[in-house]
Amino acid sequence: MKKSLFFILLTFKVVSYSQEKYPKNYFRNPLDIPILLSGSFGELRSNHFHSGLDIKTQGKEGLPVYAAADGYVSRIKVQQFGYGKALYITHPNGYTTVYAHLKKFVPEVEDYVKSVQYKKESYATGNLFFKEGEFQYKKGDIIAYSGDTGGSGGPHLHFEIRDTETENIINPLYFGINVNDTIPPTIRGLKVYPVASDTRINDKRQDFQIPIKKNADGSFSADRITANSSIGFALDIYDRFNGAYNRNGIYSLEMLVNGKLYFYYNVETFSFSESKYLNLHIDYKHYKKYKRRYQKLFKESSNKLSTYKNLINNGKLTVEPKSNYIVYLIVKDFAGNSSSVRIPILGKESNTIFDKQIDTTKFKVVAKNFTKFNFNEFSVAFPKNTFYKDEYLDIKFEKGIAKIHTPTIPLDKNYTLTFNVKKYNDAEKQQLYIANLEYPKYPRYQYTRKRDSTFFTTTKTLGNYTLLSDKIKPRISLLYWKNNQWISNFKTLKVKISDIGSGIKNWRATIDGKWILMEYNHKKGILTYNFNDKKLVGSKHIFKIVVSDNVGNTNELSATFYKKQVN
Repeated sequence: MKKSLFFILLTFKVVSYSQEKYPKNYFRNPLDIPILLSGSFGELRSNHFHSGLDIKTQGKEGLPVYAAADGYVSRIKVQQFGYGKALYITHPNGYTTVYAHLKKFVPEVEDYVKSVQYKKESYATGNLFFKEGEFQYKKGDIIAYSGDTGGSGGPHLHFEIRDTETENIINPLYFGINVNDTIPPTIRGLKVYPVASDTRINDKRQDFQIPIKKNADGSFSADRITANSSIGFALDIYDRFNGAYNRNGIYSLEMLVNGKLYFYYNVETFSFSESKYLNLHIDYKHYKKYKRRYQKLFKESSNKLSTYKNLINNGKLTVEPKSNYIVYLIVKDFAGNSSSVRIPILGKESNTIFDKQIDTTKFKVVAKNFTKFNFNEFSVAFPKNTFYKDEYLDIKFEKGIAKIHTPTIPLDKNYTLTFNVKKYNDAEKQQLYIANLEYPKYPRYQYTRKRDSTFFTTTKTLGNYTLLSDKIKPRISLLYWKNNQWISNFKTLKVKISDIGSGIKNWRATIDGKWILMEYNHKKGILTYNFNDKKLVGSKHIFKIVVSDNVGNTNELSATFYKKQVN
């Protein structure tokens, strides 16, 4: 008990020390409403850790966004997906704050960004960098308005704090950003894994879920397991904040073995380059099959995450014969609320015959080597270190589908998939594209590069791919107005576009022959032009839009509208 208490106190000291590294009252809430979160820092996302706080905006767009501290706008980026409209402020104390998914910027910044967009005739701006003094703001100044742009799943503000020099992202809660949280994390499941070739758990060599039961004090416990050699554990967990029903990420994981700290992990800070190792931190195969993320309390040898600390044997427990162990797995949120699982273990020699056959195929990839497999219909080429370890793959071609194993193995790099298209004529080739069939009812366009006799794509996902043909033009329809209509009171002009094949690639819209900026809400398929952008001359105007899909099918629409200028 004394040892257990010692290590709990040690963990507390580590957390307290981390908190003391960061200024507590320097940054303010970027919104003038109480903070409710829909996403937490370090939360598990698709192929990456969430790099900030997702702050709810009461289901609305257009809330004022405030500079969290004195500083200058050092960077702006507008893109269709990802962060959407994002603004970066560099502060004199060595940190940079990031505000993303914005609806628009304050007028002086908005005017500058639109001048770039009109000059490029493009919604996407690329990175726009600024020097100190160009767009300078004080703490509490309005810098933008909240929105739903980019890859946002609904109106909110994505807020980050980064180290300016290293670009590493830091949990904003360390800086005194207050979120009401009295709810302990939820534990939904427990798994155990054999992590050595001779390991047996309950006389079996396989990973499996261990039933857990909730105790009167809110903690959980599991029935005793027997094991030998090296084992590891993983938890299916999430956290909630007061006033919100979103399932968010946790802050820390610990494993105590007979009172000794074997494993510690927290989301204080990390770099963007290491975020991809999330796929080694979770049971990736289980996630791809069942859409449940089990977080491991042991470290894979190829995992380069910096979020692990105080590891003994990388969190893998070596079970000795006839020895007893009490393992506690402890999960905490940033506020210190915790939940735990108690697992008793008995060391037991096992003479069980190897009961699980090792999967072998004729398609072996040695991770450190470049590997290519050629077939009549297609080929696959894996650069060295595409895989984290050597793998045997199932690869075949059936009914027009290239089956590249199953998407249950995480990859570190893209590989190249090439299809033979010699049997198609030029007209057919024009309309063909490579599609991912993870969801067969909804094939997903893969960026397809075309040569005379081959088409190829690069991807980081194993699974099923095929060639599909798209002969249908995109659809275009006027929204809330019609041809030859007077629209003097309209502030915006809207058009709805869609494509049922390869998907929308680009569009170009003009009024009276001059390019106009139409912002695309890809979630709703709506393009919007703001009449404040340009002053129209006269009252009769010709609107024209041309929309193309990813194989070059093109549709266009022209319409006349009448509008008097409203001063």
